[in-house]
Amino acid sequence: MTTKTLLQKSLSLLVRQQTNILSAAFIIMATVIFSQVLGLVRQRLLVGIFGASNTLGVYLASSRLPDTLFQIIIAGALSSAFIPVFSDYLVKDKKDDGYQFATTLLALGMIVFFIISLILFIFAPFFTHLVAPGFSPSQNGLMGNLMRILLVGEMLFIVGSFFSAILQSYNHFLIPGVASAMYNLGIIIGLLTLWPFVGIYAPAYGVIIGSLLFALLQIPLVRRVGFRFHFSEIWNNAGIKEVFHLMWPRTISLAIFQASTLITVTLVSFLQDPGRSYVILDYAQTLAFAPVGLFGQTIAQAAFPVLSREKDKIESFKTTFLSSFFQMLYLILPVSVLLIVLRIPVVRLIYGASLFDWPATVLTGRTLAFFAISLFAQALVYLVSRGFYALHDTRTPLVIGGLTTGIMIAIGAISVLLLHLGVGSIAVAYSIGSVLNFLLLFIFLDRKVGGFHKGTLFSGMTKITFASVCTAFALYIPIKLLDQLVFDTTKTINLLMLTGISSLAGLSIYVFLTWFLDVKEARTFLLLFKRIGDWREILDTSEEVIENASLKPS
Repeated sequence: MTTKTLLQKSLSLLVRQQTNILSAAFIIMATVIFSQVLGLVRQRLLVGIFGASNTLGVYLASSRLPDTLFQIIIAGALSSAFIPVFSDYLVKDKKDDGYQFATTLLALGMIVFFIISLILFIFAPFFTHLVAPGFSPSQNGLMGNLMRILLVGEMLFIVGSFFSAILQSYNHFLIPGVASAMYNLGIIIGLLTLWPFVGIYAPAYGVIIGSLLFALLQIPLVRRVGFRFHFSEIWNNAGIKEVFHLMWPRTISLAIFQASTLITVTLVSFLQDPGRSYVILDYAQTLAFAPVGLFGQTIAQAAFPVLSREKDKIESFKTTFLSSFFQMLYLILPVSVLLIVLRIPVVRLIYGASLFDWPATVLTGRTLAFFAISLFAQALVYLVSRGFYALHDTRTPLVIGGLTTGIMIAIGAISVLLLHLGVGSIAVAYSIGSVLNFLLLFIFLDRKVGGFHKGTLFSGMTKITFASVCTAFALYIPIKLLDQLVFDTTKTINLLMLTGISSLAGLSIYVFLTWFLDVKEARTFLLLFKRIGDWREILDTSEEVIENASLKPS
């Protein structure tokens, strides 16, 4: 094979559209794994350089306000409204109108974000003290300076997120996924090159580098699909009006959730060693969120365009939804069990730097277990919410999300301020809120679509849950025996072998039981791994087809 042919095939793979949910989810999962590996390297570097210290906690807390601003102004429109509206333009062969709508929406978002960012930039000390009143004056000063730098990175991140939404509307998931991984790479570059000179400011500058890479990497494919910038008057654009109509409940819902993250910072600031406590919470949540992002976000993201096109064909909608539901549940439950049982070895292997001491390891592991209890709910909420969005109902998730977030905040506040239970209690409150959120959302979606097939639901959930419980025992027994009788786990290689053997035993039991119980998802994934050489054929013949995959770039 010549070099030219190899390059052509590589380019063809990069720009290839995904034509069904499973292939799209497979691509998204692969890129999410890549991003999460870089994210864990980033976390390991941070704790290896700064330890579980108050300084690192202040840096992690400094990202809360910029991220809240991005989520409320930009993410609300992109996650619930942009793709359905823009896809509608493409389906109706009105690309120029769609490009005009997209450009105008980007410009409007940038203007609003800039104005509010400017206020935060100027009055940073006031806002940081408001969010973290328990921090010392020096910690609040540092938090304000870091926040100013991160606001610049968020401006660049908006452009990259906009490009990703455009490409996903064309069913391109590979390039946006790889580009998003560059965000973590940028922070790693900032840490490795700037830390000796600017200290804790290095990862903040790395955010700017990563956001720039995120946007730049997508530009060639954005141009290839034919996107061009076309401005129009905001209030005369029908697409903008439709986005505002669809997004405001989602934006309010995100605002409520982001307010809860800010309140979490406030609660942690009242704990002993607040910066260190926030490091524990953030690192535990990072590990817990990894499988949620890998399985929950990816499958929901891949299913969203299909669900949007099936909103008028309810039976097809329900079939697609349940297929994605069980795929997600099949993957997330055993990982949840693994994180609960192997919490200490996992934390030691991933964060085990010399400055990350044993008490921090134990507390992080305990907090991780509390988060892991609700992983199934955290993941499935992404799918159920997108089910509502596909049916153009963004109000129901808003009301339910607001209610359950209020319950979560109340439990957390009582636990920290009145009962003084420590940082783990915040994870417990988060899990309770997540489970309630999922249950209520699913009940209301079930009513909205005329009811899912209860026999199918009960049978599938019972089999997967039973196999997961058995997996817990299969993990626990060998790790206890091997830890006490065979391995000296003070050595990293022995700890790695112990964790690997226990995980292999537990997951093998899970796969066998789900295959034996005739769980459909087990057969699908076993076929995929058995015929890994024919992975493209398997994915291409999956039954859930993305209908607009035939759209051609102009």
